[in-house]
Amino acid sequence: MFEIRVICDPDDTNRVSQTLAAAFDIGLEGRNPTRDGKRTRLYVIADHRTVSTNPDHTESE
Repeated sequence: MFEIRVICDPDDTNRVSQTLAAAFDIGLEGRNPTRDGKRTRLYVIADHRTVSTNPDHTESE
């Protein structure tokens, strides 16, 4: 598992979150404003997808 941190415009937060969910198995998600209040910090706990969670996974075992 690893943490992904993204700083983005507030209007893009849902799109970024959905894109990460499509690429990784994600868990906890946190959203906080940046210090200047103009952007959002997005924190996601993620893991690589496996054969059981990604039917397109073709890596040999």
